Amino acid sequence: MTIKEAILRSLEEIKEPTNYSKVCDHIIAKKYIDFGSAKTPNATVSAQLGDFIRNGDARIKRIKMPGNTYNYYLTKNESEINVDALAEAVSAPQNGTTKKAEKIKVYEERDLHRLLVTYLKSTDTFSKTIYHEQSKNGSDSNQTWTHPDIVGVKFLKLQTKASHNFLKAVNKTDTFKLSSYELKREINSDSELKKAFFQAVSNSSWANYGYLVAFEFADSLKEEMERLNQSFGIGIIELSSNPYQSKVLFPSHYRDLDFKTIDKLCKMNSEFQNFIEHCEKLMTADDRYITGTEKELSDICDKPLTTDQEIANYCKEKNIPVEDWALSETNLN
Repeated sequence: MTIKEAILRSLEEIKEPTNYSKVCDHIIAKKYIDFGSAKTPNATVSAQLGDFIRNGDARIKRIKMPGNTYNYYLTKNESEINVDALAEAVSAPQNGTTKKAEKIKVYEERDLHRLLVTYLKSTDTFSKTIYHEQSKNGSDSNQTWTHPDIVGVKFLKLQTKASHNFLKAVNKTDTFKLSSYELKREINSDSELKKAFFQAVSNSSWANYGYLVAFEFADSLKEEMERLNQSFGIGIIELSSNPYQSKVLFPSHYRDLDFKTIDKLCKMNSEFQNFIEHCEKLMTADDRYITGTEKELSDICDKPLTTDQEIANYCKEKNIPVEDWALSETNLN
């Protein structure tokens, strides 16, 4: 019996959502696997459970629990488990402290921006945080339904100068694509998903592509995410502590730019206006000035993390939960 087979059998027998430690204890008690002299069987089981999730194996799902831990269960048993009720229970006040207040002490939503920016940089996308507090009437809570958290631009890279110049002459809008990103720390329930999704719909209406991004989605929400994506076109990205392992769960549908809304956002927020101006400057730059103009755009954008060591240290500093890739002692020293 392989370790993954032992995990699946254990979850079948335990029946309810449970953590990696209890799965490991069950495997040992039933003698499904002889870990021999292995010093950390718990870590082995935890890593294998993580592989099920990262590889998109449909047999196992998980739910986020307090303290940044997970409970795992078999997908086929989902109908017998009230996953939404469990998610709401996790979100409910505990010992007089709300989940939100508890998690703010761990890491904040904007701590995730550099991880998303790092992922976007790997796709040749320039991106920048837009601080709605700096807009006119920035204290108005409605601003969060108008402004994206992050804006991005990707320029079409053609192989020859002739084809590039020809496309610019025919249709400049085809030489670049603007994207909008609404970022959340985690989305655990259907109600949280709908609120975040329609916030993304609201504040990305101006862009070619709109995305909802979260560090953690409850596995039980995949079907509803697919339905919303098909109906409204907003893409969904699951962000990882290793940005290069982030996944586009559902792609965004292309839309023409809404220049009236872009104009409105430029009037409201000087940082957004500055970003648009630099995009236009690069789009129209003479070939002699492309490199310098691209550097100017890069300078006003958020700075990505550049190495695995830097990413791991950043996550440790911000108390962002890390995957197994960053758990080695060398990475976290």
